[in-house]
Amino acid sequence: MSIHVALNHVTQYRYDRPVALSAQLVRLRPAPHCRTRILSYSLRVLPAKHFINWQQDPQANYLARLVFTEPTREFRVEVDLVAEMAVLNPFDFFLAPYAEQAPFEYESSELLELAPFLARSPASPAFEQYLAGTARAKTRTIDFLVALNQRVARDIRYLIRMEPGVQTPEQTLQLAAGSCRDSSWLLVQLLRHLGLAARFVSGYLIQLKPDVKALDGPAGPTADFTDLHAWCEVYLPGAGWIGLDPTSGLLAGEGHIPLACTPEPSAAAPISGAVEESAVQFEHRMSVARIWEAPRVTKPYTDVQWGEIERLGASRLSWRWTIQMARNGTAPLSGRTSAVWPPSSTTGCAIATPRRA
Repeated sequence: MSIHVALNHVTQYRYDRPVALSAQLVRLRPAPHCRTRILSYSLRVLPAKHFINWQQDPQANYLARLVFTEPTREFRVEVDLVAEMAVLNPFDFFLAPYAEQAPFEYESSELLELAPFLARSPASPAFEQYLAGTARAKTRTIDFLVALNQRVARDIRYLIRMEPGVQTPEQTLQLAAGSCRDSSWLLVQLLRHLGLAARFVSGYLIQLKPDVKALDGPAGPTADFTDLHAWCEVYLPGAGWIGLDPTSGLLAGEGHIPLACTPEPSAAAPISGAVEESAVQFEHRMSVARIWEAPRVTKPYTDVQWGEIERLGASRLSWRWTIQMARNGTAPLSGRTSAVWPPSSTTGCAIATPRRA
């Protein structure tokens, strides 16, 4: 059972005068490894006079490189996509035998390829203390990751932070608060210092209002919702990249749509590029709407839908009954006339004759 949703994302810059833009890099297309099925995608850019080249960076993320030939007073990027929200089991993977218990060591060939995702920032006092509180005893890898992810979610209070950039792990721990990108970068560094390859993820988060209220646990959103979000991915031999969301303490599911996965947060910015010095008015808006839903146990057919189904069924039964009567050599009554069967040999069709009511 699935739900098809349409996501709209508009980013707009209005300048106080015509300005020249350098090449702009837009990272707003779902990454190739996105598990959520993307049914359609479009990117619209203003000003209309521009060149666009689709590329893939060293991590295989899609990026659109935009080149503008004339000064402009407006720069606008609009994304429309349709996603199939089918429930995904985030634990549906196997691990290589040597990676089933943590801590483990990557094979030499893996270490070479994963080098950028194992780079560690210098350990600061608060970070070292927090890292020391992580259990190092041999345990199931998935249990270890779930516990660490939940620990960060529990210890770091989520806040909406409009300032650009990402806090250092030290700042996030000292404040015990941060945005999704701050807690994600903290988790990336924790995993790397524990010997696990990890990368920063920027993407869309789609959350739909549940059909029924949960009996226990989080209640979920009160309305359908979408926004830009950040989380972390860890590389597990045998499974590949597995998403961890330290904001919620959960593994990434069907609502997590990765756009850019990079060793450093700065390389995952949705839009990056230079512009001439000017006053600017920034606008950002997002929306999500359901465009199709499969009937399900928690949201069955409505009375109107049942009526349509019954009418369709009745019409098909009537048609099949008519065909069966014709095969039997008789025809059904229609008003005050009936048809003589079999058809006339001269006309090749049934001859309607009057019939007394």
